[in-house]
Amino acid sequence: MKTKEPTQPITIFTPSFADEDDTNAQNLTVKEIVARLPPELFRVIMISEGNPDPRITARKNTKLLPYYKHGNMAQLLIRCVASSPDVYFYPRQGPLDQVLFVLRKKLRLRMAVVSHIVMVMNDVTGNGLVARSIVEGDAVVANSAYVAETVRQRFGVRAGTIYNGIDRRFFFPSDEPPSTHPAGPLTVLYAGSFQPRKRVEFVIQQAARWPNVMFRLVGRGETETACRALAAELKCRNVDFLGHRPPAELGEEMRRAHVFLFPSILEGHPQVLGQAAACGLPVVAMNVYRPEYVLQGQTGFLAESDAELTQKLDVLLRDSAMRQSMASAAARHSQKFDWDQIAKQWIKVFRDVVAERQNS
Repeated sequence: MKTKEPTQPITIFTPSFADEDDTNAQNLTVKEIVARLPPELFRVIMISEGNPDPRITARKNTKLLPYYKHGNMAQLLIRCVASSPDVYFYPRQGPLDQVLFVLRKKLRLRMAVVSHIVMVMNDVTGNGLVARSIVEGDAVVANSAYVAETVRQRFGVRAGTIYNGIDRRFFFPSDEPPSTHPAGPLTVLYAGSFQPRKRVEFVIQQAARWPNVMFRLVGRGETETACRALAAELKCRNVDFLGHRPPAELGEEMRRAHVFLFPSILEGHPQVLGQAAACGLPVVAMNVYRPEYVLQGQTGFLAESDAELTQKLDVLLRDSAMRQSMASAAARHSQKFDWDQIAKQWIKVFRDVVAERQNS
């Protein structure tokens, strides 16, 4: 029997923030999807703590719930249940999600769960609410083919794959010819949080090896103090700690840099690699999580070890022709990750999962 398509607008509740300056990767993804959902087909309820993204504010059939200093779990839970959403999109790991999973089962709520998995699943990451969102999800979507494969291997669940797109408002190549841009001293850029798995210390160690190259670090986090101490210990006067940068400024940093160095060893499909590619920036990263934003040997290098990571960085810093060739190839490759096309894939997921639940 053919599944009937939903005839009424689908209500989506997501515990994601609509704030314009929120650069959390998960919130960025949801904002891009919501901004492209046809308002006549989808009613969206999400959270706002500060100034919302103007695209979300202007979108009809959208409700933004305020986020307070205290008592958010209770008020968001009440609002969510009262709105009777067709879809709970992008479960997180907080108390709201924990209670909702329990209520959904006990009260037999006709609320489909659509889970987005953005981290390689292993003994550390594949536990708790992440595991529950996979096992109990009506639809499970990974942000890369490799992440989807780790979901299948660990849980026996077949996850779909929808890549994250690139925001072309901020991430685009320079208009200047590759032979003249970027000007000034060679610059290596890192962008991401400062936490153990990101291994920002490795970037600083490379700066000590290349005293005539500038190393610029964008981001904040728990290991920042230790990284600053290491830079001082190694007498790295060529390291700039830039702190948090909004997307527009990050895009400018990428267009001014020559190489993007990303030594993280645990990821899903990090959007920052796609952003770097869109800005025409060759990438040197680890291959352990198989990022598809990088084409090996064409738009950058994916290393199997720290020794190879170091060696490939050296190759790019010494070979300007290779940098320019990879920069052009990276910008072309990034066109594959178009948000408008990606949003259409999400629309199909939402409509299909609601239709299946209504006809079950």
